[in-house]
Amino acid sequence: MKPSLQQLTLTALLGLTLLHPAQAREYQAGTLVITDPYTRTTPPAAAVGGGFLSVTNNADTADRLTGGQVDFAETVEVHEMHMTDGVMKMRQLENGLEIPAGGRVELRPGGYHLMFIGLKEPLQAGAEHAGTLQFEKAGEVAVVFEVRDINAMQPPANNAPMNPAAMAADHLQAQPPASASGAATQAHPDTMNSNSQ
Repeated sequence: MKPSLQQLTLTALLGLTLLHPAQAREYQAGTLVITDPYTRTTPPAAAVGGGFLSVTNNADTADRLTGGQVDFAETVEVHEMHMTDGVMKMRQLENGLEIPAGGRVELRPGGYHLMFIGLKEPLQAGAEHAGTLQFEKAGEVAVVFEVRDINAMQPPANNAPMNPAAMAADHLQAQPPASASGAATQAHPDTMNSNSQ
């Protein structure tokens, strides 16, 4: 039996789609190129969310990502995650994140990222939200953050089901470390203990 013209056309289109996936969004501001800004879905009670993207600096001098604004959160800060003594910790980069001359910086889960604090609404898969990124030299750059389903993005470790609500609760309930004087330091909304469940 011969395939119909419609079947051949659909097969060809599917092949082209697989060979050339949809292009990531790209924004340019002078010598900076911002690629693929996105955030992830959040549970209804979440107070924070993360933002991710890539920044390429084609200039001869460094620039610095210092923050931004979005329509769905009160504050946008630049943060980093790192492991210390088996505990995953996040902290604000108060002076921003350097984008080196001729370099590229990835903001991804588990590393540098934007922290959206004071969410005004849950982030729903498929939504798009306008925002701006603030750079020391390039100034404000308008972007659109795509909301991606957190459960569809990566398989959980050891095949355990992901629970975004529990992860958000851990993120918000982490205890601050004690300072050298024994007094508790100011609570930071982005400190997470990887051992708490």
